[in-house]
Amino acid sequence: MKFNGRIAVFGGRFITEEIYNDTVEIGKRMAEKNWLVFCGGGEGVMEAIAKGVSHGSGTCIGILKDKDFKTGNEYLSIPISTGLDITRNALISYNCDLGVAISGAYGTLSEIAFTLAQEKQLIAYNSWDIPKSIQVKTIDSLIEEVDKCLKPVSYTHLTLPTKAKVYISVVAVSLKKKERWGGGE
Repeated sequence: MKFNGRIAVFGGRFITEEIYNDTVEIGKRMAEKNWLVFCGGGEGVMEAIAKGVSHGSGTCIGILKDKDFKTGNEYLSIPISTGLDITRNALISYNCDLGVAISGAYGTLSEIAFTLAQEKQLIAYNSWDIPKSIQVKTIDSLIEEVDKCLKPVSYTHLTLPTKAKVYISVVAVSLKKKERWGGGE
């Protein structure tokens, strides 16, 4: 399956009805754009984004803090259990092209920090006002900003920074060695 981008959505468990409804709408719009969405898989923003993505016939992966995948919300396409508690926040950020923060408290702040530390773009909607983040006030502007941030990324033709080229070269060499030795799956 091919996606037009990988978006991590961060946010709190305890949110207002307005934020919940807005987040459902954001999820629907992300599904329409064919973006693969990652979240923490729990309640609040995580449930609302998964619900919206599900209603839009998209794919939402929940990176769960618990060992039991059944603890994820009912709208997830793919729940992944980790047993890592809040340290799983780094995994959510590492799997995205950019992050979107919606509302949230200190757990959301840690996800924001992981995202910015990787020099990935962060878009904040009714969330923390952090330097180097893009603050948006409407759902339309959030989707527009995500679109703008993803435009340089094309999964059929990539222009990569040197660091990424080196990494890809190392992976390619490793895969060739596995083929030669009969390893791999």
